[in-house]
Amino acid sequence: MANTPQSEKRARQAQARTIVNKMRKSRIRTYLRKVEEAIASGDQDAAREALRQAQPELMRGVSKGVFKKNTASRKISRLSSRVKAVGVAASAQATV
Repeated sequence: MANTPQSEKRARQAQARTIVNKMRKSRIRTYLRKVEEAIASGDQDAAREALRQAQPELMRGVSKGVFKKNTASRKISRLSSRVKAVGVAASAQATV
């Protein structure tokens, strides 16, 4: 429990930052979900476009301190490889 004016203010600031960070995380998760849905639909162009929009959001989260840099890089890397795989799967089905 905050006992001094300074610690009370820091507690208020922490609450405000928590709310902002929750909104940022939610926004990033929304962009990631759009990429996941595009991958699931099998449309590589839509998946590529969704990934292109999600990348700056993830890196913005890094710069704001919501995610660590390696976490965001790992997510981008894994998603991009899955988006590429959607194109390979679609071309393999077209040749069969």
